[in-house]
Amino acid sequence: MLPQEAPTEAIVLAGGFGTRLRSVVSDVPKPLAPVAGRPFLAWLLDALQRGGLRRVVLATGYLGEMVEAAIGSRHGTLDIAYVREEQPLGTGGSLWAAMAATSGDRVFALNGDTWQGANYAAMARSAPEADLVFAVRPVEDRARYGSVLLEEGRLVGLREKGEHGPGLVNSGIYLIRRELLAKRPLEGAFSFEKEILERPEGLDIRGFEVDGRFIDIGTPEDFSRAQTALPEWSARA
Repeated sequence: MLPQEAPTEAIVLAGGFGTRLRSVVSDVPKPLAPVAGRPFLAWLLDALQRGGLRRVVLATGYLGEMVEAAIGSRHGTLDIAYVREEQPLGTGGSLWAAMAATSGDRVFALNGDTWQGANYAAMARSAPEADLVFAVRPVEDRARYGSVLLEEGRLVGLREKGEHGPGLVNSGIYLIRRELLAKRPLEGAFSFEKEILERPEGLDIRGFEVDGRFIDIGTPEDFSRAQTALPEWSARA
C-alpha cells in the first residue's frame, strides 16, 4: 500500500488512435483491445488498484464513449473519472488538461497502451520534493528506444535512437508535482517528452528504476505477446 500522504490519484492517457494495431483490432480503441478475454485497460487498472491508488482520471479522445461505457465509474475499489479531448492535444496537452480534474499535490500519469511492473509506493517515496519522477528500466540494447541520461538520479538529457549498447529507457510512468504546470505553463497541444523531458533545465526531474516487466500493445507482435505475458505477470504481482 502507498504510504500516508502519498499520491492516490492517477491519470491514464487513453485517447490514442491505435493506427499500428488496426490490422488485428479495429472495432475498439486501443486501450480496450482484448487481452486474455479482458480489455487491456482493465489489466492496467488492476495494477493501479494493487498499488494503493484510489482514483483514476481517464483522458480519452478517439472513441472515448466506448471507453466510458466499458469501464464506467468504478473499477474494483477505484473511482473512475473522465476528461475527453475534443481535438488531439498530444501527450503533454492531454496531461495538463487532465490535471485540472485531480486534486492532489502529486499525481501519477501513465499511458493507456503500456503495462509496466512498478512499485508505486516506492516510486512515491523515492524523491518526494522532485518536480517529476519518471520510471526507467534497464535494457541490453537501447538502439530501438533511445535512452535516458541520469547523474546521481537526476535527468540531464536524452540520447537519440540508434545508439547500441545497454542503458536505461523511459518506461512511461510519471509522478507529476502540480507546481510543474506553473513552471511550464504550456497551452494547447504539445509533446510531454519534447517540452519537459528534453528540456529539463530548471526542473528537478528524477529517474526511478523499475523491473523489466514491460509491454506496449501498439504492434500486432506485442499485442499477441500480451495475451500470455499479462496474466502471468499479474498473477505474480
